[in-house]
Amino acid sequence: MAEVERDSFTGRETTGHEWNGIKELDTPIPRGVLMFLIVTHVWAIFWWFLVPTWPIGVTYTKGLLGIDQRTTVEAQVKDGQQQRAPWTERLASEPYDAILSDEALMQTVRDTGRQLFGDNCAACHGRDGRGRANYPDLTDDDWLWGGGPELIEQTMRVGINTAHPESRIAQMPAFGRDQMLDREQVRSVSAYVYSLTHTDYSTPENLDRINAGREVFASTCAACHGETAEGDMEVGAPNLADAHWVYGGDLETIIASVHGGRQGHMPSWDERLNTAEIRTLAVYVHDLGTAQP
Repeated sequence: MAEVERDSFTGRETTGHEWNGIKELDTPIPRGVLMFLIVTHVWAIFWWFLVPTWPIGVTYTKGLLGIDQRTTVEAQVKDGQQQRAPWTERLASEPYDAILSDEALMQTVRDTGRQLFGDNCAACHGRDGRGRANYPDLTDDDWLWGGGPELIEQTMRVGINTAHPESRIAQMPAFGRDQMLDREQVRSVSAYVYSLTHTDYSTPENLDRINAGREVFASTCAACHGETAEGDMEVGAPNLADAHWVYGGDLETIIASVHGGRQGHMPSWDERLNTAEIRTLAVYVHDLGTAQP
């Protein structure tokens, strides 16, 4: 029989293991730890029977309590909808004039619309609605298709250049790439457009090119942008005589637009958002365009 060695200080048996003169004591697990492990294991087994736990093929054990996170979330969503119903019903059905004239309701629109805008629109237009490269600024009250809430709602529902059967369609032709205008005509009409918002560009050395560009504009561009270049909201043609630009108003960018064309895209939200959400966003965006200094 092997001799049992005990530690002289504690009196406990050793395991026989030794590292660098340090001997390991055969110390039992504290009773408190054992009780904790037993209780947690018993509780885990007990809990398996109470709540959904084990996968079984295409389903799972439902548990005796019938707890289901899906039904819990659905109940919470339904409760939230019921709490919002008084004002969502108004936003979904009342005329826009009535909504805009009700300051309490407009405050709700601003609070709720900010969240909806952040979730659905900010990726392109920025969280503040001021746009970014190649996406319109919605706060400057300068619109392609019109800034009234009715028109904004319509644009949101059908989108721009989408598969929706009523989609708004807009495209700037590639006059240079498709050889509708030669190189000099592209540069001349671009110079003319640039001069509309940069009066200091109309210097004696540039006048010949600007005048030539005016003639090209009248024969090629005025059908969409108007004779005065102030745009046409019926076809989504932007105003070229103001300081607001989607793709940029410097001369080189204008040349690139005339040469290569432009075709924007806005999704159709008709099947993604409900009526109240679309109308809330329409009022919110309209308010962005009129409330900014």
